[in-house]
Amino acid sequence: MNEQRLVLVVEDDEPTRSFLLENLAADGFRVAGATGATEALRAIEVRQPALVLLDLRLEGGSGLEVLDRVRSADGLASRLDPDLPVIVLTGRSGEADRVRSFARGADDHLCKPFLYAELLARIRAVLRRADGRRTRGILRVGELTLDPMTRTVRLGGRRVELSAKEFALLHALAEQPARVYGKQELLRDVWGFLSEGNTRTLDAHACRLRKKLRPSTRPWIVNVRGVGYKLTEAV
Repeated sequence: MNEQRLVLVVEDDEPTRSFLLENLAADGFRVAGATGATEALRAIEVRQPALVLLDLRLEGGSGLEVLDRVRSADGLASRLDPDLPVIVLTGRSGEADRVRSFARGADDHLCKPFLYAELLARIRAVLRRADGRRTRGILRVGELTLDPMTRTVRLGGRRVELSAKEFALLHALAEQPARVYGKQELLRDVWGFLSEGNTRTLDAHACRLRKKLRPSTRPWIVNVRGVGYKLTEAV
């Protein structure tokens, strides 16, 4: 199977890093390496890997700090993808480290020494799960997530109950969260109005939706006077 996906290996032990880069490349992946926390974050932003293999002990910081930065990233304000698949590799075999990795958002955790065949199987399994999430069309904007399949909305982990039209309006805005959508465009796409519609309908739904998305550190459902609405500010 020719993966042609980029795997970033964040490992400060040169023999281990070289071994992984060489074998992953032989198995059809594109590969890149990093040795420290700062270099890892820069590589994630610039290279946009499909998956990260992350050691816990790094130059200039810890792997958990890198994981925290990724999982807390805002999809608008930085190029860090908060849903980036991450597998933690560590020489620590304690149960506390495993629990800590998963609690901080790791997709998988493997202790050294490991069998390369097992690691390869886990990489492919994590990538399949990530592909499944993308196929289902889950949208994430900062701390807000929308799942069109289940019509579930969560804000900072808290479920937000919406009506059918409120969900449809939120989903339309979330497709391009910083773009301003004209009122007539939203009335056409969400309500199906083919001609000039009653903007009070849109304004009322937007007002209720804004209230339901409180409290939050980010403004949601931003009214651009005389034009329409956007989901949020770019920064």
